[in-house]
Amino acid sequence: MTIKGRVWKFADHINTDDIIAARYLNTTDSAELASHCMETIFPDFSKKISKGDIIVAGENFGCGSSREHAPISIKSCGISVVIAKSFARIFLRNSINIGLPIIETPCAERFSQGDILEVDFEKGLIINHTDSQQCNFIRYPDFLQQIIKSGGLMSWVKEKYTR
Repeated sequence: MTIKGRVWKFADHINTDDIIAARYLNTTDSAELASHCMETIFPDFSKKISKGDIIVAGENFGCGSSREHAPISIKSCGISVVIAKSFARIFLRNSINIGLPIIETPCAERFSQGDILEVDFEKGLIINHTDSQQCNFIRYPDFLQQIIKSGGLMSWVKEKYTR
């Protein structure tokens, strides 16, 4: 799987309340969650991105509460992958469980707002088409990649066990 998109850059320690404010946790409607993604730190974020764009962040992305709403809002607003120096563990698991591709790599700090990145999940390679630099990342084990490709854990279980 290969993804290509424009970078939206965020700092360290972006918490789940930054991603989707607590006042929206009373809904499970993915379109509603998407419309409020990142609005507390970047108003109109969901209106400015294009489908396939990429979030790049620093350390500890997704820290805070264990709300699954956060990765759902990111995926539902059209973000194709989140790249960060590190993720909060519960955000990482929630992302895989809902089928949001995420990449943990120290080279996240080298990417800038507006860069065009191409991510090759099979090769574990990120190509920055803006400055022609490349960096490698450690691929997740195959079973986790299968869950993400299936669109999340529930879809993967249905595919695997309803044949």
